[in-house]
Amino acid sequence: MTQDTEHTMNDTPASVEERRRVYADDDLSGMDPSSAREYIARYIAALKLQEKESEKAAADLSLWESRATLARSKGAEELALQAEKEAALIRSRKSALDMDIETLRIQIGKMKKQLPILASRVRSVDPDLLEQELLMAAGHLPGDEEKVAIERNLKTMEKEVSADAALAALKAKMEKGS
Repeated sequence: MTQDTEHTMNDTPASVEERRRVYADDDLSGMDPSSAREYIARYIAALKLQEKESEKAAADLSLWESRATLARSKGAEELALQAEKEAALIRSRKSALDMDIETLRIQIGKMKKQLPILASRVRSVDPDLLEQELLMAAGHLPGDEEKVAIERNLKTMEKEVSADAALAALKAKMEKGS
């Protein structure tokens, strides 16, 4: 038995089950978007490892099945039975890996769907920062908020006075016309 096959064979159904329990939580509520992305990245890394293990198991399975066929064709029935036994163990391991892979894919999909919800909970625009940027764009220095507020209030008053004057002129014109 090769060293790689021994590694594959040492992964008992119990160790596979332990790995499944590690990937049991796909609820991201309470996480910030950055932490959630890192969490998902760990799941994706685990998925990639599982996929590589599954590919390796498939190669090992093919090897042992061909060995069983070869032994049977040479009339070595006992060797063929041992090779088939080895193939059956690897097939079982690969089946468990494939189930884990599917579970991880489903969980990753669920978690990715939660990301927009998490992002929507985070205030995406800081109003104070936005106000500072607008002031700077208008040519004011940070800290000039009071001056800008005074200017805004004075402009509002000027508009009101201008509107009142226009209204008074219109009333006077209407009184002359009647």
